[in-house]
This record gives sequence, C-alpha cells and structure tokens, in this order.
Amino acid sequence: MTTDVDLTERERAVVNAFQGGFPVTERPFEPAAAAMRDRGVDITADGLLETIRELDERGVLSRFGPLVNAQEIGGAATLVAMHAPEDRFDEIVEQVNAHREVAHNYEREHPHLNVWFVVSVADGDRVEEVLAAIEAETGQETYNLPKQREFRVEAKFYVDGPLDGDGDVERAGIDCTELGPDVTPVDSETLSPAERDLLLEVQNGLPLTKTPYADVADAIGRETEWVLETIKRFEREGKIRRIGVVPNHYALGYTENGMTVWNVPDDRVAEVGPEIAALPFVTHCYERPRHEEVWPYNFFAMTHGRSEDESRRRIEQVRERMDDYWDVTADDWDTLHSTQILKKTGIRLDERADANTEAE
Repeated sequence: MTTDVDLTERERAVVNAFQGGFPVTERPFEPAAAAMRDRGVDITADGLLETIRELDERGVLSRFGPLVNAQEIGGAATLVAMHAPEDRFDEIVEQVNAHREVAHNYEREHPHLNVWFVVSVADGDRVEEVLAAIEAETGQETYNLPKQREFRVEAKFYVDGPLDGDGDVERAGIDCTELGPDVTPVDSETLSPAERDLLLEVQNGLPLTKTPYADVADAIGRETEWVLETIKRFEREGKIRRIGVVPNHYALGYTENGMTVWNVPDDRVAEVGPEIAALPFVTHCYERPRHEEVWPYNFFAMTHGRSEDESRRRIEQVRERMDDYWDVTADDWDTLHSTQILKKTGIRLDERADANTEAE
C-alpha cells in the first residue's frame, strides 16, 4: 500500500494499534505502550505520546481522543439529497451552505441527485423547517433520507505494517477498554451541566500530554476521578463510540470512496444489514427511506479504497454478498462517488448538547 505520507514502522504500528480501545486511566500512555510491547512493538509511554504528537502535527491524524456519538447527545441529524442544475450549481450550493444547520455537503455522481448534505439540529422538529427554507430559496425539491436503522459506523483506516496481521484487519488494533474505573451505565435521556461541559471539552480531542484526562478535569473544574468515571460510562452508554487516534484517511491514501445504494427487499433488510456491516472495509451502513419515482434505494453502505481498482473490488464484494440474499440486478443498486467536498464543518455538538442539558 502507498500513502500520501511516509510513515515509519513505529508510526504505522501506532495508527493500527489505537483507533479505539485507548485506556481511560490517569496516565494512559503507560498501559497503552505496555500493550504494544506485548504485541512485539518496542515503544515506551513517552515514545507513544511523542509519536501521536508528531502524527497529529503532520496532519496524519484528524485528532486524538473520544469520538462522540452525536445521536446519543440530543437533537437530530439527517442526510438530504437534492438536484442542482449545472447552470445554477454554484448558486444553489452557496444557498445551501449558508445554513449553519448544514454540517457536511458533497457533490456526488448521479444523473439527478448530485448534492448530498447533512442537516444537524438541536430540536429534531426543526429539520423540516430547514428543508422548507432551502427549497424556498433554491426552488429545488429536497429529499430527506433519515437513518431508520444503523448497522455500522466504524470508520477505521489501517495501514500495512505492525499490528495489522500482514493485511488482516481482523487482527488490527489493541483493546484496553477493560482498564479504568468500574462504572455502571445509567438510563438518562438528558445531560447534567457538568456532563455537557465535559463532552464539549473533549469533542475535538484530548490534550497530548502524559495526563490528558487530568488536564481535561482542570479545564472544566472537576476532579480527575470524576472525568475518568464519566468518560468510561459514556463509552459504555454509547455516547462515546470509541477513544483513540482518528486518522485523516486522505493522508493515509484512502482517497476513493463509494456510497453504494441498494434496493433491498424489505423483508431481507434485517438479515442483509449485519452481513454487509461485517465486511471490514464498510465504514457506514444504514437503512434509509425510499422516495417514490425519484429514489428507489433503501440501503446505504459506504466503502473506502486506496485506488480506483481497490474501490471497485470492494464494491464488487458488497454486491457478491448481497447476491447471497436475493437475485441482485443492475437496476437494484448504484454507486455514487463523491467528486468534491462542498462544505465540512462538522456537527455542532454544543447546540445539541445545550438543548439536552438539565437546567442548573
């Protein structure tokens, strides 16, 4: 595999080791480095910290720390498709992107629906309001495609090298989630003000220091033990999907992505979903609604590749797995490759968290 950056063997090992499963302990780099040594990588706690710092500074990582699951924090997000005629494309994109509720926007290859964006709101009832405003401004119809079932959200990107089992993704990664405080999940639909402050403090990453959780505690005026217990509990409750390095997949050479869409028979979705989600190169996998006469597909599976050939092979593997469950025809699926990023500001977690926080 070739990447857009040169990585040392140690850097490759670190990227592969901790895209999740990073310890939630006061000095986490010590047990993390020990776990890497157990897997044959000669590295100290200081060496691991310095390697992650260097990867972050060079743009190989998007960030280091928790990956917050906005869906569990409050509010709502939805995927929306629309048509922007070629002669008005820039104008329409500018109008769409002007809405602060639009977090991501991509141009994708499709004969009609060529603009795909994500709307994120603190109040789920506002989705229709935002879409109505966009339709009024652009004169173009929007097609709301909210997630109905989630089968996988696991955007991990491994490189060839130590801890990947010579290309075996199933062996990649080290899991230290058993370390740290023993906590019990709680059934609460709202956040306390302190929990909100914690999530907002860590959403863009942890400090790259020997004691990142203690530094977070200092920043929000809480005890270190409370921060450790709360982050561990959030991980178990699903408010945090995982903790570790978050690679910049473009820097690692994953420049090709395909949003494959499928018209899966309704009575097969429940069994097809877990099977497609189990393919290691599928990073996102959902059931979404169809739109009669415009959008016949109800199943989305996102794949990533490091070349056009690799991307095509992976998409073909998805098709072959689908074919195990029903007779897939050419009319039953499509692949929408992204041609340009039109906007990427991320989910506004602060607004969604604020709206779901108990009054002080």
